[in-house]
Amino acid sequence: MNTATATPDVVPGLSPRALLKKLQADFPVFRDSQPLAIGIDKQLLARLPDLERKTLRVALGIHTNSLRYLKVMEKATVRFDLDGNTADEVTDAHRAHALEAIRERLKKEADKRRAEKEAAAVEHAAAEAERQRTEKMGQLLAKFGRNS
Repeated sequence: MNTATATPDVVPGLSPRALLKKLQADFPVFRDSQPLAIGIDKQLLARLPDLERKTLRVALGIHTNSLRYLKVMEKATVRFDLDGNTADEVTDAHRAHALEAIRERLKKEADKRRAEKEAAAVEHAAAEAERQRTEKMGQLLAKFGRNS
């Protein structure tokens, strides 16, 4: 049986990530992160009437915002339907949007790493200052402490 044209069973109550895994297993267009046809949600709902719309929207959002998908979209010229047939063309605006999303994601990750590095440096400096203070207190106690 051809999985691209099969009608897979959908378990009601799937989480968006579980649904996405199922879509990737059942449809090569998802598995290969090919650019999805505009209206792919309607195609999915027609084939999988038991899908919960909200769960589908979230799963599609996870998929289309993934770095892998965005990198494919950045260079793509055509979109594909559930069967892997070419559908619409990928516009320059959509490619530019994908590139901008990639840049924002990479910048955000770099900013996060920089902030973590700075926080670690501050924490290290504070620990070093505390160590020096404790050492100095020990020296002062040794010098001026009372012998009982």
